[in-house]
Amino acid sequence: MVEICKVCGLPKDLCACDTIARETEAITVKVEKKRYGKQVTIIRGINSKKDEMERITKELKKKLACGGTFKAREIELQGDHKSKIKDLLVELGYAEDQISVR
Repeated sequence: MVEICKVCGLPKDLCACDTIARETEAITVKVEKKRYGKQVTIIRGINSKKDEMERITKELKKKLACGGTFKAREIELQGDHKSKIKDLLVELGYAEDQISVR
């Protein structure tokens, strides 16, 4: 028997809920100073499941060669990466117009 999505009513293999949700997100990227004057790049607005957020965090950390974490629906990356982060998020499948860098 085919599984049906509870949100859109389509079969799971045709479900587009994740794609639609991803297109409506407004992602903000900004750099803040934390303890001891260290800079941290903070990404807010990605509303994915926990395992998907962890995968995105791991991918960004690998591509930027930095440390970081995912907590409280935010991704924190060590250092100032706002010049590179928009291209990397577009590469991961997010639309360029939904990403604002401050």
